[in-house]
Amino acid sequence: MLARSLLVLLGAIPLLTNTAQAFDGPEYYSGERGLYQAASKEGLVVSFDTGPTWANWAAQFRAFKQRYPEVEITYNDLGSAATVVALDKARNRPQADTAYYFAASAIDATTKGLLAPFKPVNFEKLPEVFRHPTGEWFTIHSLQIAFLVNTKLVKNVPQSWADLLKPEYKNSVVYLDPRSAGVGQVTMFAAAFGNGGDMTNLQPGFDYVRKLHQAGNVLRVEGTTPYAKFLKGEIPIWIGYENDGLKAKHTDGLGDAVQVVTPQEASVAAPYAISLVKNGPNPNSAKLWLNFTMSDAGQAIFAQGFVRPSVPGIKLPSDVADKLPASPQVRPLDVVVAAQKKAEVDAGWVKAALGN
Repeated sequence: MLARSLLVLLGAIPLLTNTAQAFDGPEYYSGERGLYQAASKEGLVVSFDTGPTWANWAAQFRAFKQRYPEVEITYNDLGSAATVVALDKARNRPQADTAYYFAASAIDATTKGLLAPFKPVNFEKLPEVFRHPTGEWFTIHSLQIAFLVNTKLVKNVPQSWADLLKPEYKNSVVYLDPRSAGVGQVTMFAAAFGNGGDMTNLQPGFDYVRKLHQAGNVLRVEGTTPYAKFLKGEIPIWIGYENDGLKAKHTDGLGDAVQVVTPQEASVAAPYAISLVKNGPNPNSAKLWLNFTMSDAGQAIFAQGFVRPSVPGIKLPSDVADKLPASPQVRPLDVVVAAQKKAEVDAGWVKAALGN
């Protein structure tokens, strides 16, 4: 409530004297109206690492504010690992109410005692590997590895991991460094699964990366997302997240110049998680926000941004259903094991890609 009062004094939000008005229509879940009433007394939710250009968060903000007009929402865009660092530094006086990150970082936050248990709406529908047993983190959506292909630069669109090794793709492939980027880590697991490995056997992925580099097919390895470079036509083939390719194709104007291919052999879906922060300043507003994003309506908003909902059985909006085809070869990433394997992935990649 103190944070809301400060925003009023600064003129950021108007002073409202009446109590929270109930939203129109039925509740999304039992108790929603009561939780909104409690949240309105706090008036603010602080959401860490939900940058508006990522995963359709901007649309989530708009929909949340429309439904709950007396609860303001503010955010930052720190990055997954940096979010855990920030939570840890502020553990004695938390600033955040919720935190969003690649699920391996959520596990890190759990081990540091930074999170509170909370089971939102639809929690029990999640696969067990997509949620903490007591709800200290839960997967809010997943992102799956695909080939994002600029067809103006690539004549024959690769359909498989094996295809990428062909001489015609010399100096064509870009992917992210697994030492610095979560998507880089996920790419290594996808390469392992696509070449006969699994969560306990990553060597096939390392062997594949070595072959890809030795063939001269890697144009460069990026440290951070090269989305802007892809839009500018500087990348022939990007091994990255499916939603970036679909966004480039359907939202940012590239159209038929982009094809998004899930490799035929196998790929993985990476869980991105969200949590209630332990002793956060606005717990009711936080729970309202977490429930909204995990509700059927909130999950559908992710799908509108070409992000795959984590809750099974969510009805996709008609305008995106055909753009997110079923991919039976995609397997859920066991993020607990993935977190334990990070050092192995880093070392294996360095040896395979850099020869060190």
